[in-house]
Amino acid sequence: MKKKDKPKYNVLQNVRWMCQLAWENRKRVLLFCVLAASLDVLLNLLELYIAPEVLARVQERAPIGALLGTIGVFTAALFLTQGLAQYIAENTVFPRVDVRGVIIGKLSEKCNTTSYSNTLNEDFIKLRDKAHNACEGNSEATEHIWETLTKLLANVGGLIVYLGILSRVSVWLLLVTAATCVAGFFASRYAVNWRYERREEEEAYYRKKTYLRRKSESVELAKDIRVFGLQNWLNELLDNIHDLYLDFSLRCERVEVLSDLASTVLTAARNGIAYVVLIRMTLREGLSVSEFLLYFTAVTTFTTWVMGILRELSALHKESLDISLVREFLDYPEPFRFEGGEDIPEAERYELRLENVSYRYPGAQSDTLHHLSLTVHPGEKLAVVGLNGAGKTTLVKLLCGLLDPTEGAVLLNGKDIRAFDRRRYYALFSAVFQEFSLLDVTVAEEIAQRAEGIDLGRVADCVEKAGLTAAVEKLPRGLDTHVGREVYLDGTLFSGGETQRLMLARALYKDGPILLLDEPTAALDPIAENDIYRKYNDMTRGRTSLFISHRLASTRFCDRIVLLSGGGIREEGTHESLLALGGEYARLFEVQSRYYQEGKEF
Repeated sequence: MKKKDKPKYNVLQNVRWMCQLAWENRKRVLLFCVLAASLDVLLNLLELYIAPEVLARVQERAPIGALLGTIGVFTAALFLTQGLAQYIAENTVFPRVDVRGVIIGKLSEKCNTTSYSNTLNEDFIKLRDKAHNACEGNSEATEHIWETLTKLLANVGGLIVYLGILSRVSVWLLLVTAATCVAGFFASRYAVNWRYERREEEEAYYRKKTYLRRKSESVELAKDIRVFGLQNWLNELLDNIHDLYLDFSLRCERVEVLSDLASTVLTAARNGIAYVVLIRMTLREGLSVSEFLLYFTAVTTFTTWVMGILRELSALHKESLDISLVREFLDYPEPFRFEGGEDIPEAERYELRLENVSYRYPGAQSDTLHHLSLTVHPGEKLAVVGLNGAGKTTLVKLLCGLLDPTEGAVLLNGKDIRAFDRRRYYALFSAVFQEFSLLDVTVAEEIAQRAEGIDLGRVADCVEKAGLTAAVEKLPRGLDTHVGREVYLDGTLFSGGETQRLMLARALYKDGPILLLDEPTAALDPIAENDIYRKYNDMTRGRTSLFISHRLASTRFCDRIVLLSGGGIREEGTHESLLALGGEYARLFEVQSRYYQEGKEF
């Protein structure tokens, strides 16, 4: 088995971190832990003494009033203690959930604000998934640790109290009891650890089953499942995963049965020894029946405290491992500067320059871009074209600071962007990327990217520039119509082209001084695409702009065109000059233009 890395934080450090979070957000969590543990010990003591005390009153031939009084006192004490314990149990859940919610908020903030390059890192992704798993529900480490700490406090307190009660009993009996407890614990822990160490295998089965079920029920795949008849294939895949999971569960059950058998044998031996020792004490020292019952019950309960301490310490160790993963994710190093950077220089327009830039994606064997130098002049409309995989999108990500070059530098008005606060640098850009996401909010909120303080006049203007006005006017509530149907069932579903226009309107609303359009018309028909081209000058007025496309006809309105190929710039010039050059750009344009000319053979 592969040796696991040592966790960055130990148990005490993680317990202190959780207690600090609780103290800062929900102090009741800590108070309820102590109260619940105290009441647990008190309740156990009442249950321990009630039978021996009642039996002692009977042996003493006490009056019926004294007997009923003893029963009444214990009954009232039990009622009150159980009532308080139940009250705490019901009211401690929500503060614990709140603390877990604070941690989930920290994880979400880390995911949303981390350097973009981290999101491409395999180690970061694995650590992120493990951190989220530790916060999935009430039984996961970041919430269940309070239950573990409560039980551990109760077990330690009970052990101390019971040692005082059993001070008259043979020391050897206590040692034997403790020894059988430890042996039983390790037998039980073997089974628990066996499954725990293979939890990634179990989680893999669960993820695959969940993935297949989600895809089988998804709206996105509904057409493919029916048209291509994928039902049987999906069911076969699900059956195969289910069979593998059943085999795994059967192996777990075999280990657990052996563990339970060992625990049963040890329990029988421990009880037998306790009977022998206490009977001998009765014969030699004249223990009363009530004392015999008290001590025998105390011995068996003493076992429970010892086993509880060992069990909760083991559980605390495992939960600490998960909490350590959460903290390691939150502490994951950031390659970008987010605080303390230099201010962005104030300027009407900005120049971007790539200086001898190379970039290689994590795990790749070669550079996507290699020693590339390019200047985007202030106010210039630059088009970047090339075949798929030429590095156009990578170039965009480097320019807007989502990636840092592996060699060379990206300069803003002559200054390396690594010196700036990266979030302030992002504020310079309005962008439409090839990959984008929609939230189930209103159209206006989608464009403005906010819930309050929306300038509806400006939204309408951006909708008009993006060519989406006709589509919005047809919606039942116009700009107040919800997008998508995952949250609001009455929401609208935009077509691919309409969604692309919506993203363009969002970029225009931000109104950054630099506009980046990465294949913004890929999903549009030729007429809609031409409409966007005609409005391009209005969109880019007063801005530096980059237009990324593989459709060469879309670049004619740009001041300059750069053709990427082989990780570098192959050709550069205007549309007319590149056609006159007769190089790769001209050949690609000729191939594409044939699709729009009648009588041409391909």
